[in-house]
Amino acid sequence: MPNVNIGSDVLIAGGGLAGLVTAIECLNAGKRVTLVDRDTPERLGGLARWAFGGMALVDTPLQRRMKLKDSPELALADWLRFGELAPEDALPRQWAAYYVEHSRAQVYDWVIQHGLKFMPAVNWVERGLQGNGNSLPRYHIVWGTSKALVTRMVETLHRANTGNRLTLLSGHRITALDTQNGRVTGATAVQETTGREVRCTAPTVVLAMGGINGSLEEARANWDNTRPMPATMLNGAHPFADGKLHHLTAELGGQITHAGEMWNYAAGFPHPQPQFEGQGLSAIPCKSALWLDHTARRIGPEPLVTGFDTHDLCQRVAALAKPYTWQLMNWRIAIKELAISGSEHNQRIRDKQFLHFLRETLLGNHRLVRQMAAESRYFLVDDTLAGLATKMNALTGTQDVDARVLQATADAFDANFALGSRVVNDDQIRRIEHARHWPSDRLRTCKPAPLQSKGAGPFIAIQMQLITRKSLGGLKTDLQSRVLDAANQPIDGLYCVGEAAGFGGGGANGKRSLEGTFLPGCILTARAAARSITSGNQPI
Repeated sequence: MPNVNIGSDVLIAGGGLAGLVTAIECLNAGKRVTLVDRDTPERLGGLARWAFGGMALVDTPLQRRMKLKDSPELALADWLRFGELAPEDALPRQWAAYYVEHSRAQVYDWVIQHGLKFMPAVNWVERGLQGNGNSLPRYHIVWGTSKALVTRMVETLHRANTGNRLTLLSGHRITALDTQNGRVTGATAVQETTGREVRCTAPTVVLAMGGINGSLEEARANWDNTRPMPATMLNGAHPFADGKLHHLTAELGGQITHAGEMWNYAAGFPHPQPQFEGQGLSAIPCKSALWLDHTARRIGPEPLVTGFDTHDLCQRVAALAKPYTWQLMNWRIAIKELAISGSEHNQRIRDKQFLHFLRETLLGNHRLVRQMAAESRYFLVDDTLAGLATKMNALTGTQDVDARVLQATADAFDANFALGSRVVNDDQIRRIEHARHWPSDRLRTCKPAPLQSKGAGPFIAIQMQLITRKSLGGLKTDLQSRVLDAANQPIDGLYCVGEAAGFGGGGANGKRSLEGTFLPGCILTARAAARSITSGNQPI
């Protein structure tokens, strides 16, 4: 089969959100664009197509309507403190400052201008174990989930393709980056199904291939060896985000930085209908559930509670004797608090079914709980704790869970309520009460009560394990999204955006994200790259 040659002004490697935004902005500026994506045409959009659609945004009209006094200065202080960015992290710090300063105009307003909406509430996530995270709510949710965002971007991409200036190569993988006299001049792509080679020439190449966490081997190879690594992990990233283009870029002199920093989650379980090997679902753990080790003892002495420090949750779970935990709850807790990250299991928001969403929020999401109980073998239900212990042991093929220990664990928690709510002295309950002060959290968080309350059953145990998600590190870039070499000089003709660039600078989030910084990070880095490309590499 003869090779094909395609020439354009801009070549973009990867059709996720960052690649789509870069392509749209370049097309709108009159550029000819070639977009190479490994997935099928109907799955254009990458990991963002599956995502929930949460965005950390600063000083927005929605925050102001909720009487929240946010500012870029306050957000940056939270960001640098929580992420523990080192003083020498000059470019990540610059990107963090750029994010908080421009997320309102370049993300919030931009999303609204594209005909999308945000849900009418701002959520408060990643508060920090000692209040050192988000000092106020910033988590905005796209109405329709991230799938609506990606769908609109794909529509916008095709509308911007006036004069047939877009070449879209779906099902193609880039295998080499081409250079001439020290400048990147294009790439070689291979069609996955036929092996046909396509030579793509362009004076500007933009890398938008995502992170490394779609490859468990790559995640393990880059794991920070000062932190515990569990024996098993699930894959919650895109399987094509395998790090190969990162290494090709490193061979040209590009710097991969902070590759050991990852935004994984502590509460994954295998997808009941996996689309690739090892695919997992990431649960949003119930605040009111008891988080237990493999012997059904409560993890402590400080209990694990979601919504405060995801990084800490992952490290504590990874350090346990066995690579899985149990979340113990009752039906009352599950129908109010259980959620699964992403668009797939949030269909009321994804499909914009407001009345159904409101009813399930107020009356309980029995539908999701029943679905998981029917579809997942890792989701166990029983009328008694003794029966639940038997099912837990049957799932693991062990006798690790003693029914008497499980009963004692539940009894010890319930004893907090024996003398009345005024004298409860448990850190998990304190954190739940704190969360319930914010109206959005009160709607999705149960009022503390004994686990064995009459009528609250049956009991539920979900086996959880660590699941990969996003790379916080990546290729080092400047504020124009240009890839930098070992001397921190731009590699001619080469840009990097989104997760591949560690969402800017090779690690803008540091060790922790304020959560919801990823979709905006894709948009901000992509728009910065496009402005630089279309303005002749002038500073932004």
